Amino acid sequence: MLVLVAPGQGAQTPGFLTPWLELPGAADRLRGWSETIDLDLVHYGTEADADAIRDTAVAQPLLVAAALLSAEAVLDELPARGPAPAMVAGHSVGELAAAAIAGVISPDEAMTLVRRRGLAMAEAAAVTETGMSAILGGDADEVRDRLEELGLTPANVNAVGQVVAAGTVEQLAALADNPPEKARIRPLKVAGAFHTAHMAPAVAAMDEAASGLAPADPVVRYVSNADGEVVAGGKEVLRRLVSQVSHPVRWDLCTETFREAGVTALVEVCPGGTLTGLAKRALKGVTNLAVKTPAELAAARELVAEHSAGAS
Repeated sequence: MLVLVAPGQGAQTPGFLTPWLELPGAADRLRGWSETIDLDLVHYGTEADADAIRDTAVAQPLLVAAALLSAEAVLDELPARGPAPAMVAGHSVGELAAAAIAGVISPDEAMTLVRRRGLAMAEAAAVTETGMSAILGGDADEVRDRLEELGLTPANVNAVGQVVAAGTVEQLAALADNPPEKARIRPLKVAGAFHTAHMAPAVAAMDEAASGLAPADPVVRYVSNADGEVVAGGKEVLRRLVSQVSHPVRWDLCTETFREAGVTALVEVCPGGTLTGLAKRALKGVTNLAVKTPAELAAARELVAEHSAGAS
């Protein structure tokens, strides 16, 4: 049984889309989305520097475009009505790509929605100077208590020993100055306190953007960041996509769902690496592959074909 996953913000690097433009039709695909959302994805994915693609309003559409482009390259070359992933999931903004891969919304709708999401979250982040820091290691209870003491939110609970705290720069500085025992603090290169109450203004914008969509029910099992549950209804998937901008990401619970379902392989679409890294530690014995460039496509297709056989 195979799960296809899409990474979240922070996975992008300068020029990471350059090799993908060599695929037939890829440049046209990106230019079409660029016109739809009024953002030059080709430029930002090939020429822009790290600071430019760190901008939330740029990074989020860029990541969803990369995930969709690479997922299509993996799956479209498989035999018609042939193997397919048994599950899909995305980390944070990657959930929009996962929803499109699952057939809940179209790729064009995912791009339009993520453009509004990125703009709205960038606007919300500009109100107060905020950020995020990873907490690596430490006792889980001590980490929780320290965050509560400082008024920080555990915005991403990625795995045992890996929590991302979010809040004001002052709160994060206090955490860095006095971390929980045996824990390391690593500031993240993101432009706001995502998945916290600081993002509440973006929820209304997302709700408005989603109101005109007519979601379909997922054609494969869709695992939600909110609680790791498999969501069967398209309307509920869309509701969760709206609300998740101000609520924590529980990737640890998604991983638990993969384990309980008997997942045997995990493929992370472009720009892969972050979620496969988590899987190596949390899903022992599960084959995983990060799709970073088209060079990994053949191996990804083989994994899908091999581990989807007989999947329910």
